[in-house]
This record gives sequence, structure tokens and C-alpha cells, in this order.
Amino acid sequence: MAEAATQTAFAGPEPVPAQPVPTQDDTARWKDVLGLPCTVSVEIPLAGFTVKDLLNLEPQVVISSDWATTSNLPLRVNGEAVAWCEFEVLGNQLAIRLTELA
Repeated sequence: MAEAATQTAFAGPEPVPAQPVPTQDDTARWKDVLGLPCTVSVEIPLAGFTVKDLLNLEPQVVISSDWATTSNLPLRVNGEAVAWCEFEVLGNQLAIRLTELA
């Protein structure tokens, strides 16, 4: 007699891999660079946006783009892409959420 095959499905969220806890050696290794200034940027291409449009910006103005709100954008530190992120609205502020490290 043939046995029926069964399949088990996991219905919960996928398990998150454990992140390593920084050790004192890690902290000491970065101590010399923690105070260095850096520039962080997230750039969205806006077709047809001109310098005149930039100069005419005022508070509370919304600029429309064809960029999907769920699309990942590169997060750059000093011009180097270090992560991918997406925009998120928190109350009346715009924030970014890191989605992937580069």
C-alpha cells in the first residue's frame, strides 16, 4: 500500500538570521574614524526638473515623479553606494528605511 506524501508549510514570518554582537575589539578598531564627517545622500531622478524649479521650491510643496514609492534607491556615503533604501513617511517627516547593505 502506498503512503500519502505530506508537505509542511511554514505559515509564520521567515526567521531572521542572528546578527553578530559587536565586541570591544570591533569598537576599538573603529574609534579613530567615528568622528570623521561624511555626506549621506539618496538621489531620485526627476525628468524635466530644472534649476528654475529648484529655485522656486517652497515649504510644503510636493514634487511628483515616476519613481515607485516601493523602489529601492541607492544610499551613498561620500559618493559610494553602501546600502539600498526606500522612503517612508513618519508623521509629517520623510525618512528612509535600509533594505539591504551593499
